[in-house]
Amino acid sequence: MPSVTSPTSRRILLAAVVAAATAIVPLTTTPAAADSSGVRQQQYAAAAAEYGVPESVLLGVSYLQSRWDTNAGTPSTSGGYGPMHLTDAAYVVSLPGGNHHDDDEDPRGDDSRPARKVDSGGDTPPAGSLQTLDAAAILTGSSEQALRGEPTANIRGGAALLASYQRELAGPTGSASDPAAWYGAVARYAGADSADAAAAFANEVYRTIRDGVARTTDDGQRVTLAPHADLVPVTSWLDKLGLRKLARPDGLECPDDISCEWIPAPYQDLGGGDYGNHDRSDRPGRQKIEYIVIHDTEGSYAGTVRMVQDPTYVSWNYTLRSVDGHIAQHVKSKDVAWHAGNWYVNAKAIGLEHEGFAAQGTWYTEAMYRTSAKLVRHLATRLGIPMDRNHIIGHDNVPGTVAANVRGMHWDPGPYWDWDHYFELMKAPEINTGTHRTGLVRIEPDFATNRPAFTGCVTAGVPCPSRGSSAVILRSAPSQDAPLVNDIALRPDGTPNTMHISDYGARASTGQTYAVADRQGDWTAIWYLGQKAWFHNPADAPTGKWTVGLVATPKPGKATIPVYGRAYPEEAAYPAGVPYQAISPLQYTLSAGQRYAVGNVLPSEYYRSSTFDGSTPGDWTVIRGEKRYVQIQFGHRIMFVDRADVDLLPSAVGAPR
Repeated sequence: MPSVTSPTSRRILLAAVVAAATAIVPLTTTPAAADSSGVRQQQYAAAAAEYGVPESVLLGVSYLQSRWDTNAGTPSTSGGYGPMHLTDAAYVVSLPGGNHHDDDEDPRGDDSRPARKVDSGGDTPPAGSLQTLDAAAILTGSSEQALRGEPTANIRGGAALLASYQRELAGPTGSASDPAAWYGAVARYAGADSADAAAAFANEVYRTIRDGVARTTDDGQRVTLAPHADLVPVTSWLDKLGLRKLARPDGLECPDDISCEWIPAPYQDLGGGDYGNHDRSDRPGRQKIEYIVIHDTEGSYAGTVRMVQDPTYVSWNYTLRSVDGHIAQHVKSKDVAWHAGNWYVNAKAIGLEHEGFAAQGTWYTEAMYRTSAKLVRHLATRLGIPMDRNHIIGHDNVPGTVAANVRGMHWDPGPYWDWDHYFELMKAPEINTGTHRTGLVRIEPDFATNRPAFTGCVTAGVPCPSRGSSAVILRSAPSQDAPLVNDIALRPDGTPNTMHISDYGARASTGQTYAVADRQGDWTAIWYLGQKAWFHNPADAPTGKWTVGLVATPKPGKATIPVYGRAYPEEAAYPAGVPYQAISPLQYTLSAGQRYAVGNVLPSEYYRSSTFDGSTPGDWTVIRGEKRYVQIQFGHRIMFVDRADVDLLPSAVGAPR
């Protein structure tokens, strides 16, 4: 949810985390070279032997928490540290710098109604499961600082916790014991408060153990979990945990194999013509759903769920918990939640809030990535939404509705969300049939080694920890010394954008597709916000993949054409009694000779909903016009142009050679 113009609301939980982490783990500007010595593998083996845990179980649990990464000693979105995700919310909250700020964006994004600005009032993390680091310190004798920042100590701490859980369940112990009998201890490790969530976490761990996995961690360590294809966990151990069982009502819009519950957002008449906290509709029958919008909560799961139950607040369709991937649904897909800051997008979108903090550079657990990917695949398949970055978008890809709103739009989930891994988990298709002559490039940096030098995760001007990113930096010339490109909406004076973590105006993100404008040596230029923007794209380590598709370019005779943040109908389409919503261009223009990748061709639509009971003339109807729009990848955000203003061409036609 964070905006570009303020440090963001609900930042109590992880404020100043990065600054604290840098005192524990030295920062580097480049990732470590791959280490074939097997040091990290030996650390897992030694911890498993020391505490009597099957090594496969220890590796499987760690993978589902962190994918074995150290994450530069910074905590996860739920306050967890290191490869074993030892949680220490009390320490995180004690750090200096916590404050909150009012949001600048109107999440409803409908300027036909008074702005619904929100102030979260801060956030407090839940207790209990978020303090496993304390228990690990007692069990191992290691200091809390070592458990937060040293991989060896952290892995020992995780092994000790698993062993203690197994002893409490009176299960078999020892590193040679049957991994199948550790299901209860694995389920408890998630810290889940329900049997459904604990089981979903344990099932994913055992699926990982059965399938096996190998990867190089973010600090260069090669780790392998050999497949155990015949392993069948003894799930009855879960019953000994005594966790509550969630009700799963009919109509819950989640796949069956993830933990999900219904916590409704209230639809309530507040008097005086006001109501909250979402709008009634009948999608997709009334209006096609085109987008799934990925957010992070900028606060804890518990605090976020409390807020969405406030009728005076705003809403989203789902909240996802970091520690175990559990999901709460709040608004049915047929209704319109208030989350993306753009009414046109909201009316055609489903919003997912992930427990997380974009600004501090914290990381997202594998458990949450997996359940989110399953949910998005489920929704996309059921609703006919293509699984690509034209339709599965971040809040940071949603355009402002009018020029005055562009600067205040939010930028979550931020440059540390791993889009490539997310789409792999979704099993989304890719088109990789192009060459540099086909005219389009899809941004695809290697997440682990792509480490832009962002600043300001906690303090302005201070470097953020070196960490993998989905963002590619765009420059005004093909040189690492060239200034970044300018986003005129963020910097009207024409000065270059910056490397501040919230300054998205000179970035492209994994999966986004752009029209190629030029090539020079190891550099590729794309058309971006009305200018050529260059990114480093060497053949031996490419950060983009050539692809094919359609491009939009101004029709002959048009020197420039306007660009819009919403695809509203012409005035003649509005029935009597329904106020016309002006077709208001943004501050950008698209000039002759420029080309932009086409994401969709859309009808002009405005969903009219302004009263609680739908009694106002025209309410609860979709107004459609003759005008049509083309969705283009114009900058970091998607935008729209009038179909009558552009020609649509195969990307290879007129592409630079």
